[in-house]
Amino acid sequence: MSRIIYLAQQGPEAAPSPDGPVQGPVADARGRPLRDLRISVTDRCNFRCTYCMPREVFDADYRFMPHSDLLSFEEITRVARAAVGLGVQKIRLTGGEPLLRKDLEKLIEMLAGLRTPEGRPIDLTLTTNGTLLARKAQALKDAGLKRVTVSLDALDDAMFERMSDSKVSVATVLEGIEQAARVGLAPVKVNMVVRKGLNDGQILPMARHFRHSGHILRFIEYMDVGSTNGWNLDEVLTGAQILDIIGRQFELQPVQAHYRGEVAERWRYADGAGEIGLITSVSQPFCGDCTRARLSPEGRIFLCLFGHVGHDLRPMVRAGAGDEQLAARLAGIWRGRDDRYSEQRGHETAQRGKVEMSYIGG
Repeated sequence: MSRIIYLAQQGPEAAPSPDGPVQGPVADARGRPLRDLRISVTDRCNFRCTYCMPREVFDADYRFMPHSDLLSFEEITRVARAAVGLGVQKIRLTGGEPLLRKDLEKLIEMLAGLRTPEGRPIDLTLTTNGTLLARKAQALKDAGLKRVTVSLDALDDAMFERMSDSKVSVATVLEGIEQAARVGLAPVKVNMVVRKGLNDGQILPMARHFRHSGHILRFIEYMDVGSTNGWNLDEVLTGAQILDIIGRQFELQPVQAHYRGEVAERWRYADGAGEIGLITSVSQPFCGDCTRARLSPEGRIFLCLFGHVGHDLRPMVRAGAGDEQLAARLAGIWRGRDDRYSEQRGHETAQRGKVEMSYIGG
């Protein structure tokens, strides 16, 4: 039985800076504020995508976390409340596949009740592979979810099956996307991971399909997340190359970012057919504007998608620490943050052990 995720969790913790007084928003060692919290609610998934959960590692004997190890919804909400008090304005639920977590709507309802110090509701979103979205979309919306992002790496069924290593049809995912839009979880963002020599022939079909749809298609460079996907720089098709492929068919114009730290570089079709995004962590690192912390299913805070050590909050939460103590601990962790993996990426860093995306979310 593989234990690769558990091994990645249990290295020695990096010591954060001393916990100082908490006075609203906090900044890390590079002056980056804490604005986004991504919460992985489960390490389980019903896909075995080659770039995330390759079946040769995550096989039938793989040991996922027992439910008792996971943070409860109440515990997740406590951590989220502390983070909102420190400046978090957006929370994204991830996995694994978050819709596999039983009664997820209850957590969404709890998180939707959080308010910033100024009294504003948080921006509450979710990323999913879409397989369960059609049947759950209305309940998610009713619970207070604002939007969804759906992963879809190809329109061709054979290529999609190869990328996801599943028997799910593209039609099932497309139905989920449309149902999400119908109930008001919009605009729906559709994420396509592009792997050169594998699914890059799907770039234009995807672009054509989502033009005029009201959905936002985003192309993601194939990244060296985790230690199990056999990442190779030669398989990266850069954002500039993707933009060139689409630009030969459709005129594109740049669009200003909504806010500092927005992940995707935005472009719109000149004819008004909609918008696309490019996420270029490999070719154009955006570490300098990264405002994201990640909470693992069992309560570890990771400060970088490419991190290998998390700061364990679960013992503190389960020991009954007060909200102020929890906020001070989280603030101290963030103040000591100096991560900038994508800016430092090289042969040595790419080969080191990193937390798996299926465990911490994208």
